[in-house]
Amino acid sequence: MKYRKRLTDNELLNKLESSGAILIRGAKACGKTESAKQFAKSIVRVDTDENIADIMSTNPKRLLMGNTPLLLDEWQEQPKLWNLVRHEVDERALPAQFILTGSANPEETAKMHSGAGRFTTLDMRTMSGQELGFSSGKISMNDLFQERKIDIYDEPTPLEMLIEKIVVGGFPTTLNKSVSQAMNINSGYIDLLAEVDMSRVSKIKRDPVKVKNLLRSIARNTATLADAATFATDIHEKENSDISRPTIYDYLDCLKRLMLIEVQPAWSPHLRSAAILRKSPKIHFTDVCLSVASIGANEKSLLNDLKFSGFLFESLVTHDLRVYAQANDAKVFHYRDSNNLEIDAVVQKRNGDWLAFEIKLGTGQIEEAAKNLLHFNSIIDTTKTNPPKSLNVITGTGISYTRKDGVNVISLASLGA
Repeated sequence: MKYRKRLTDNELLNKLESSGAILIRGAKACGKTESAKQFAKSIVRVDTDENIADIMSTNPKRLLMGNTPLLLDEWQEQPKLWNLVRHEVDERALPAQFILTGSANPEETAKMHSGAGRFTTLDMRTMSGQELGFSSGKISMNDLFQERKIDIYDEPTPLEMLIEKIVVGGFPTTLNKSVSQAMNINSGYIDLLAEVDMSRVSKIKRDPVKVKNLLRSIARNTATLADAATFATDIHEKENSDISRPTIYDYLDCLKRLMLIEVQPAWSPHLRSAAILRKSPKIHFTDVCLSVASIGANEKSLLNDLKFSGFLFESLVTHDLRVYAQANDAKVFHYRDSNNLEIDAVVQKRNGDWLAFEIKLGTGQIEEAAKNLLHFNSIIDTTKTNPPKSLNVITGTGISYTRKDGVNVISLASLGA
């Protein structure tokens, strides 16, 4: 299948040219290896080559002798490769020598030098709406940071198409697959996660039933401030089962190492009000389709439960915002305070420039969302925190435009990097 260009490709090339080695991190099957192969001149498949273990024990430097850039795929299966690469980068003193890809972070006990000055890192996620061709990308995040007004028209997106996108997700393996085929692939992903990957990465046999109970709870609480206590209560009530909090913490740690869940940290601006900022992060699967697969939902059940679908839509949009933010050297946060004022996403650059987003599945919530954003803006102490570059409501359907009050209304099908 022909390679589909990713938004991270330019970042990969730039970082490769500026350092001796680059580490590409991301969940299994998100496309790391295919992207790396576009730049690599030789490949060592650490997880599948049966000779790797023998070479590591006899002459490990042989693994680093290929044409450069040399791709070490699933390098974490042999954690000692990290220090070998580090020393080799020092000796060669040349850029673009190695690309390391991995779908699991190694144990903290692995004795690895930080790699500072030798390695750069690149985070990859599943494919965004722009990469999939779902979004036209006519409204770029860069435009929003430049404070440009929105005045475009893309064809409205039917609700059924949005639900289909949530169900199918953005894994490259589901490209050109039917909805039912994609659902089978995603369900198989969850089965292997529960039955194989969790035990493999922790090197402890994990109970697949308990893992799936936790995955379903994460799915039911996606895009919320859920924590271990929430999951324990939810599992007890919904699954008629119990998992201790220490076990939940262990499982969550494994899921983070596998890069299958991401937390959305809280944003902490300076306020004019006396409200107390909430510090808890939101939690999301790396792709919203894993939420759908974990609870066994389908298009029909999601269309019949639009409230829950609204949370899934928020998770979908947060994923895309992360991809577009990375292309703009920014990160994605959320805001909530003691007055229960909540902003779904805040995207902030290193220089302090920021954008605020409310995420609403339907157009009927635009007015309320706009008022929320304007109130939020009014309590920011702009003598200590930069004023926003734009206030935005992302919708699932409808057209994109700038309101008279300055708030942008943006269809997800128009949003890009």
